[in-house]
Amino acid sequence: MKLLEKVTLGNKILRNAMAMAPMTRSRANLEGVVSDLTTLYYTQRASAGLLITEAINISEQAIGSPFTPGLYHDGQIEAWKKVTKSVHNSGGVIYAQLWHTGRVGHSVDRNGKLPVAPSAIGIKGQQHFTSQGMKDYETPQELTTQEIKQIVKDYGKAAKNAIEAGFDGVELHAAFGYLPNQFLSESANLRTDEYGGNIENRNRFVLEVMQELVDASGSDKVGIKLSPTVYYNNIENSDPVAQFSPLIDALNELPLAYIHLMNGIFPLNNYPHYPKNAIETFGSSSKHLVIANAGFNKESGAAELEKGIAKIISYGSLFLANPDLPKRFELDAEFNQIDQATMYGGGEHGYTDYPFLKD
Repeated sequence: MKLLEKVTLGNKILRNAMAMAPMTRSRANLEGVVSDLTTLYYTQRASAGLLITEAINISEQAIGSPFTPGLYHDGQIEAWKKVTKSVHNSGGVIYAQLWHTGRVGHSVDRNGKLPVAPSAIGIKGQQHFTSQGMKDYETPQELTTQEIKQIVKDYGKAAKNAIEAGFDGVELHAAFGYLPNQFLSESANLRTDEYGGNIENRNRFVLEVMQELVDASGSDKVGIKLSPTVYYNNIENSDPVAQFSPLIDALNELPLAYIHLMNGIFPLNNYPHYPKNAIETFGSSSKHLVIANAGFNKESGAAELEKGIAKIISYGSLFLANPDLPKRFELDAEFNQIDQATMYGGGEHGYTDYPFLKD
């Protein structure tokens, strides 16, 4: 079964074609520092071919939710060093997912400062999880051109910090409605300068960040996660193919490790112009290794690899609840069921206490 076969990713040989997808767990402290529990959490799951961390804030400005980790000061870097060392000692490979939430945040968890975004357009019809409970979204502060260019530099600094912390590479979180995705979206980006107004300009921020990450990390150590057909967080495009195809073409010119594509996870009844299969539509034009994400199980993941576009399948909740997921796939064993109530925040319960298979 291809899921359990070795795969080459950049300069690494992965033990299997299974990745653990990034999943926010909200278990850092208020300073964005992860604990020894986080070290254990990732080490438990090091049998994955590739571990991609939960999203990590690149700066204080990037923060959107409480108890999420960072990679912008020494205490955070030192804590992540424990994680990467332990994962490597267990034979694992681990990438850091770099995060700027943009407008997906709230001032109560940002020292009273409004979130920032390409345009001053708030998210409607949803609420945000904060340290004070669920709250309506605020209207974000529109970024100046100078501030945008500083954020690009912040991504580069975070990538350097990630390499210093021992990560094997970094992934840009450009999916699910966060800041890079906001720049790509006609509904979130109404700018008329070099970062908006047409497809090329809406793609500019992501491409500048990716070049910065490559410069900071080196060749074959950078990935990107995209969700071209996910409309969560008020992200919409009149023609996703027209928007994302040139982006994929431009990414083909960079020495990347992979492109991580997220399939649509919500019904597309109101979006008949959206491609039904993002992996096939966009992955087929990528020259880089493709990781397929969202909703896969053992059978559908194996079938996706057989199509030949994706070379790795990433699993989220299955890996959360089953730290030994590759072994369970190998043995056709039953799965632990995820406890939804303990996904975000808390301690070891629902984090590091999911049982392994008995020998």
